[in-house]
Amino acid sequence: MTTNEKALDFLTRHGMDPESIDPDVCIYRMLAEMKSGLAGEACSMDMIPTYLSNDGELMAGMQAAVIDAGGTNFRSALVRFQSGGYTVTDMIKRHMPGTEAPCTWEEFIRFTADAIEPLMDRADVIGFCFSYAATITPERDGRVITIDKEVVVNGCEGQLIGASLIAELERRGITGKKIVILNDTVAVLLGMAAGLDKSKYAGFIGQVSGTGTNTCVSLPVSAIGKLGLEGDKGMIINLESGKYDGIQGGDFDKMLDAESHNPGQKHFEKLTAGVYLGEICHLMLNAAADEGLLSDECAEKVRALPVFDSAVIDAWACGEGFEMLGGNEDDHSFAQTLSLALFHRSARCMCVNLLALAELIGGGREKPVCMLAEGSLVQKGRCYRPELERLLNLYGTEKRGITCELHVGSETTLPGSAAAALLNT
Repeated sequence: MTTNEKALDFLTRHGMDPESIDPDVCIYRMLAEMKSGLAGEACSMDMIPTYLSNDGELMAGMQAAVIDAGGTNFRSALVRFQSGGYTVTDMIKRHMPGTEAPCTWEEFIRFTADAIEPLMDRADVIGFCFSYAATITPERDGRVITIDKEVVVNGCEGQLIGASLIAELERRGITGKKIVILNDTVAVLLGMAAGLDKSKYAGFIGQVSGTGTNTCVSLPVSAIGKLGLEGDKGMIINLESGKYDGIQGGDFDKMLDAESHNPGQKHFEKLTAGVYLGEICHLMLNAAADEGLLSDECAEKVRALPVFDSAVIDAWACGEGFEMLGGNEDDHSFAQTLSLALFHRSARCMCVNLLALAELIGGGREKPVCMLAEGSLVQKGRCYRPELERLLNLYGTEKRGITCELHVGSETTLPGSAAAALLNT
């Protein structure tokens, strides 16, 4: 067998071949589970109502204070919308409270109030992007489930984020402010949609493809029934689609899951997200070395390699950066085929997710479905995005008549948080 044939045989034997995922089958399986989740039935995805709408237009001059509490950094700023875009001013970036040393919930709220107090003379509404587990309430507040990602905020569980911050501002004599809580995927959708002519599209999907994986969708009232907002507005649903368990993985996915800090959880995310792709490739190369599929020199170097990230295999997939592997051209070709397969499989899974959502919207046949994406994988990966676009065209446009427009943005959580507050208060 040629080196490429050996690599493809290895992938097939271990259940890692991207072609084993058939979008024609998987799209409708995922769609059926989404519908079950919306109906309150069993679903591996959370299908979380956000009580936020993407309806309406942002007029020039509208502005909001914004907060972005992420895994490492805490940002605050003022976002002002204008014709054709927006401006971000007064931005301050700090370390998240609880990263360098544990803090209490009260300390976190005081820290947050300190950050936005200087903006309160120019904004009546606050958009707060909270990138941790929280249950969104009909009042568009968020009740904390947990704060993780190596951030320690003691006493946070069960606290209402918005109510806590409003109470602290009122204690300081700042009254009459309104706040909206959302997560980063919803912020991507709202932030990127704010600069578009919404009438051109049948619907909007938000996507994060980076370190993690998630999607959200703006649905009409008819699709969400009793979860709908008052009047004729639709609602954005946060799927937490990284939890979807309807696509079968291979041998190395099972190994990765067993060795992870959350075995049995985040199945779809472990198939697709950048944080895992390098680790899976590391497992595959070690197995290939054990099976005698690499040269002795390369096998020795592979066994000595620490776990690496998706940027490494992105280079390999493009035929670069093989110095760390040593070995010969056959070894490099083998590693390239495995790396490409991981990106292509990730894109195949995301194609399933996005087209299932397009079918849920019921759009794309008269007007295109707008897919709004952000994250290191879709922004920086040289192999992932082209393959995703090819698959959306093949399985969406050619096979189903669904026209998709993929827009890739950067740093959209701040305008997205502002849009959430301005459109929903």
